[in-house]
Amino acid sequence: MASLQQVIFDELDSLVLVDSHSHINPRAPASETIADLLGYHYYTELVHSAGMPRAEIEQENLSPEEKVGRLFESLHEINHTVQWFWFVDLSSHLFGFKEQTIDRKNWKSLYDQAFAAMNRPDWENEVLTKSKIEKIFLTNDFDDPLDDFDTHRYVPCLRTDDLVFHLHLEKTRSRLSAATSSTLHSLDDLHRCLGLLFERFVRCNAKACAISLPPWFTPCHIPLHDTATTEAFHRILAGNREPSEADKKQVVYWVFWRLTEFCAEYRLPFDLMIGVNRKVYPGGVYQGQDLYDSRWSMIQYADLFNAFPNVKFPISVLASVSNQELVDYAWIFPNVIAHGHWWYSNTPSFIRHDLQARLDAVPRGKLVGYYSDAYKLEFILPKYQMYKRILADCLAETICIGRGQSESFAIELGKQILRGNVDCIFFSN
Repeated sequence: MASLQQVIFDELDSLVLVDSHSHINPRAPASETIADLLGYHYYTELVHSAGMPRAEIEQENLSPEEKVGRLFESLHEINHTVQWFWFVDLSSHLFGFKEQTIDRKNWKSLYDQAFAAMNRPDWENEVLTKSKIEKIFLTNDFDDPLDDFDTHRYVPCLRTDDLVFHLHLEKTRSRLSAATSSTLHSLDDLHRCLGLLFERFVRCNAKACAISLPPWFTPCHIPLHDTATTEAFHRILAGNREPSEADKKQVVYWVFWRLTEFCAEYRLPFDLMIGVNRKVYPGGVYQGQDLYDSRWSMIQYADLFNAFPNVKFPISVLASVSNQELVDYAWIFPNVIAHGHWWYSNTPSFIRHDLQARLDAVPRGKLVGYYSDAYKLEFILPKYQMYKRILADCLAETICIGRGQSESFAIELGKQILRGNVDCIFFSN
């Protein structure tokens, strides 16, 4: 007889899902070789941490096969980790590789088997079908073209980091002018350009706006026609000297507030991913240089949540130590939503801890259980399988055994967390 956890898992595993945050390239969503998978920063940063020199990992002009062979000289150092389990799991379920271990002795056999699978003409659809994924949210730069892929399968999401934090750079402003076919000579011009971006993204089926935010950032209301910001932007546009930190931050806060106003106007959720400190380890491998920073608090965002009660804010926190504040703000604020388990929190021990806290105190309609954060389609399956196992365990132990609710109650709640809330939060407008 199947355990309660297995019964719940089987029901959850029958769902076709929407992945609400990824870094998939819709023009090349699937991998060509396992070098695309083992080049994922989780693996390169871990083998670098274990002692493999960055120069060996990132040497130019290596063939995919050479790169994989080189990585396998150190991958045994991480064969106990959950990240390695993802790779073993996807190799079994997607490539049909059934050996118990993958190491220096047999990686070439896996390489060839995976290469044959990835070259099947319908590989993309095969992966999506096996992964039980219907739609995937993207991470689109503001000047990404949106007319050369299926925006119903690959859902655009306007990523706004450059708009907020890099408008002092001439190249960013040039990109914005080109993307909107506009001149950029004043704050009014900038406001108009931002509106044109939202108009284009919404027309192309975008369902969210998103941004990654550093610990020091505190949103503040700056009026549309603000004299200090006008003067700061003029000094930036003049380009006579390196902009001061004060001028850059003045424009940063003004742009962020305008973006939130446009989210309210176009009824787009604004995904906030909070707490990343960039370039902590500048000697690290590509994408392996950033870490969480706990020197921030959700109180920094209270004015924002109060000012925009009709904007939904799905919030991701980089560290489990920030999860209690997220739980408490989602407990109080109707527009704060607990969104997935991001980056350094995306391991079973932290997922279980954070999910348990959310199940204890957050209204059920405000729990978006998981997103893959994947760069290639093949990673979606093992990551979601991991999460569904943990969710099934928590539902069985907490909801059924701990609180005496029925199996059907737990399954219904799990399905809402996995799929129903994504539909309501992102597709109800």
